[in-house]
This record gives sequence, C-alpha cells and structure tokens, in this order.
Amino acid sequence: MTAPQIYVSFPGKAREALSFYADVFGGELSLHTYEDFGRSDGPGNAIAHGVLNGVVTLAGSDAVAGEKTVRFEGMMLSLLGTAEPAVLHEWFDKLADGGLVIDPLAPKPWGASDGQVVDRHGLHWLIGYEPES
Repeated sequence: MTAPQIYVSFPGKAREALSFYADVFGGELSLHTYEDFGRSDGPGNAIAHGVLNGVVTLAGSDAVAGEKTVRFEGMMLSLLGTAEPAVLHEWFDKLADGGLVIDPLAPKPWGASDGQVVDRHGLHWLIGYEPES
C-alpha cells in the first residue's frame, strides 16, 4: 500500500454503502459477515469487513453497538484529477443521487473544474480536474 486507505464504520448499512460505491466506481467488492469471522458481538449477517478494490479503494464494516459511525467534519475525500473529466462527472452525478450537492462540478474562476458532494451515506467528496491543454 502506498497511500492511506479509507476505512468507514457504518451504522448497520455497510453492505448497502459498499455496494453503492461499487456501483459508482466499479471494481471488485468483497464482503465478510460477522458469522464468517466467528464474531458474536453483532448480527451474523452484519458486515465485519468489506473492501472495494479498483480505481477507488474503500473499506468498511458495520459498527458494533456503542461504536462511533461515519461522521465527516473538516475532511473530504479528494478525487482531483484521478480520471478523465467525463468519468469524474459521471462519478459526481452518481454520488449526488440521494446525496447533497454542496458545490456543483463546474468550471471555477481559477480555471480548474471542481465540485463537492456529500453522498447518501455521509461521505464528503471533492471531485475535479484541470482544463485540457
């Protein structure tokens, strides 16, 4: 691994959330339940560990009772320049479905295009690109 990996504790919706991100970004999703791991501290079908591997890598699990769940303040997941502009617009639109657009993905006065969206699972994304030369 050459960079930090985001690992999110979801409030009982890890399967739904990680499947959503697999639909948005593509890649390979692997999900392992509490039962798979022999855990008894939650429902057997809850996700103990899930990983989306692909262009965007993201991991997470269902939080156990009393454990804090996803909460983003003063932090964004940046996808600046990580794909072609058309792909970044597609990702932005998919993340915005059921979420909240903070700032539309559009050209900015400084010449780049970027935007911010909080998706339906509470993750805050910054997506953008430099103009093509």
